[in-house]
Amino acid sequence: MKGLLIISGLGVLAMLAEIFRFKKLLLPIVLLGIVAAYAFNFMEWNNGFVISYFNNMIAFDKMGIAFSGIIIATAFFWFILANDYFEDETNVVDHFALVLFALVGALMLTSFKNMTTLFLGVEIMSIPLYVLAASQKKDLKSNEAGFKYLIMGSFASAFLLFGIALIYGSTGSFDIMEIRQHISAHTAELPTFFYVGVVMMLVAMCFKVSAAPFHFWAPDVYQGSPTLITALMSTIVKTAAFAAFMRLFMIGFAGVSELWTGILAVIIAISLVVANFSAAMQSNVKRMLAYSSISHAGFMLMVILANIRSNISVDAILYYSLAYSIGSIAAFGIVYNVTKGGDESFDAFNGLAKRNPGMALCMTVAMLSLAGIPVTSGFFAKYFVFTAMIGTSYKWLLILAVLTSAVGAYYYLKVIIAMYFKPQQNTEPVIVERSQVMVITLTSAIVIAIGVVPGIVAEMFRF
Repeated sequence: MKGLLIISGLGVLAMLAEIFRFKKLLLPIVLLGIVAAYAFNFMEWNNGFVISYFNNMIAFDKMGIAFSGIIIATAFFWFILANDYFEDETNVVDHFALVLFALVGALMLTSFKNMTTLFLGVEIMSIPLYVLAASQKKDLKSNEAGFKYLIMGSFASAFLLFGIALIYGSTGSFDIMEIRQHISAHTAELPTFFYVGVVMMLVAMCFKVSAAPFHFWAPDVYQGSPTLITALMSTIVKTAAFAAFMRLFMIGFAGVSELWTGILAVIIAISLVVANFSAAMQSNVKRMLAYSSISHAGFMLMVILANIRSNISVDAILYYSLAYSIGSIAAFGIVYNVTKGGDESFDAFNGLAKRNPGMALCMTVAMLSLAGIPVTSGFFAKYFVFTAMIGTSYKWLLILAVLTSAVGAYYYLKVIIAMYFKPQQNTEPVIVERSQVMVITLTSAIVIAIGVVPGIVAEMFRF
């Protein structure tokens, strides 16, 4: 909880930076605040106490603290990566505040105990992102991305709110534990509109994690948004959305799992097929990574499905979230620097191994991890998912995931082939800031490190 309060305070402080003229110190202050938030988060993990706040509307239990730690660590890397991003902007303070408040919403989603807090967390996280997606005011694609994200996000929020209303109307409570108890005690007496509410909330959450067929906003928004804002959506936002998805359906609606698990299995299958085959046909790298994120959403949803069926721990999805977030930060950091000239096609990476061998090596590590190639963390992330699924009745999904992963390897290898085997179109070296080099190198090393010792990392999350 202290971490959430610190991040909230940083957001308010960022809004005051222009008035009191300390905006040049804003980045160091934010980074120190994030480190402090992580330290308090770590202390709460070691204490082992679960203290509820605001009449049990929010409580940081072990699962919430673990997801919060991943989000805060990813945010630290993101802010260093984005240190030069708004240097030429007059409203740099506003952008800092928007990102920090989106981070507040993400942290709320990891530890909500009440439907009201869920809705507030979703909106606090989403509204700043609508603005940030359109933050390149002179770019028509950025304006289009912000508008599409706003319209489709509002549509999904309406589904979520209507679903919450139906759940409340049938159970008389917003508290997810009370809803769980009501379901257990009145399983045979639940009205039809309760089940409609559950399905509506499932649709809304699938939109937030960009699972097919509710993914149609993601490619356009990822492509049109500024690259580093796309990185923010692909990592922090997705991790928070999955934390909320797990808590809502594995705890709140576990008693009616027979209703939504079948629907979820179909959604996962569509996500795996549509995402991988669509990504293979893309020529724009950011658009390819958008479809890639949809595929990874399918894998993480498989863990939720497996947990319901075999009652395993949540360490698999925590490990997957960590591996995916760190790998994506490295990948988007390189994409940001390579595509500064405006060319976001695969051709922009032609000959990168000669222009900047270090960045080419780091991009190779990131692509291999996202593809799930040994010995990267991405391989063991998928391995943990497959291990969880093997004991379920959805083995056909496991087979489908293996087959579509082969398609995924194709479009990730396209980037590697362009870097090492295609003639360079631009002979100028790719100049990367030292701070960004540090982040890209460190995240690439972490991708390898947590792939070398996956058992130790998974054990850290076990509770």
